[in-house]
Amino acid sequence: MKKIILLLTIVFATNMTHAEELLRLGIVPQQSAASLAKVWVPLAKFLSEKTGKEIRFETAPNIPEFEQRVSNGAYDITYLNPYHYTVFSKTLGLRAIARQASKSIVGIIVVARDSEISSLEMLNNAEIAFPSPKSFAATMLPQANLTLKHIPFTSRYVSSHDSVYENVAKGFFVAGGGIDRTLSNLPIDLFNKLKVIWRSSPYTPHAFAVGPSVSQEDATSIQNALISLNELDEGKKILNDLGFNGGIKISVDSDWDDVRQLNIKESNP
Repeated sequence: MKKIILLLTIVFATNMTHAEELLRLGIVPQQSAASLAKVWVPLAKFLSEKTGKEIRFETAPNIPEFEQRVSNGAYDITYLNPYHYTVFSKTLGLRAIARQASKSIVGIIVVARDSEISSLEMLNNAEIAFPSPKSFAATMLPQANLTLKHIPFTSRYVSSHDSVYENVAKGFFVAGGGIDRTLSNLPIDLFNKLKVIWRSSPYTPHAFAVGPSVSQEDATSIQNALISLNELDEGKKILNDLGFNGGIKISVDSDWDDVRQLNIKESNP
């Protein structure tokens, strides 16, 4: 009986250790979960091998749900947009560790390729599709520029970048907000049905950030693993599949001061 109890204690302790070593990598759902998993699961496996921790890819069904999960502390490592990072670095204590190198984030507005629309001014009183109210590049930047130009419009939120593009291509909305990376990742037949009519000024891109429960030792280990992607053949393929053609670089919190200077007045996600 004592041996059974001892064995159960060892098994329980081992399971607890594995649970403590699990780190959840939360990815903002700019695309469908299947599309994200195809390119992000290999990164999670790579980081697991390099850090000795079990790092598991996770996302959410839509951006508002992702915002809520981040707010609830659901992820240990998070890849999130610049605006969300500035909010959650303040409210949750997220710490930036890396970002794309030689890359700025730019919002775009797309219309159907056969559309006669070619400028923001031609979107007067249009219904425009956006992925989420607090999607920085794909929603906030286009909306801010339309408002600045005093162009009235109606916003419709459709949960993801892919959904924006599909709705515009099918003619359900005359235009939609997105970013170049998610547009370029579309299947070629859908990509060829769209055209870009506007691009914003550039801003610091999405952040890789760790939560307050992640130790500095683990944060450094994850950061080093991310940077090592730049040097290894396996890592370069992962970066290419992610669309991170310029590689990854170490980042610090102040890199997102350009976003903070926009002084966006929004309630916390």
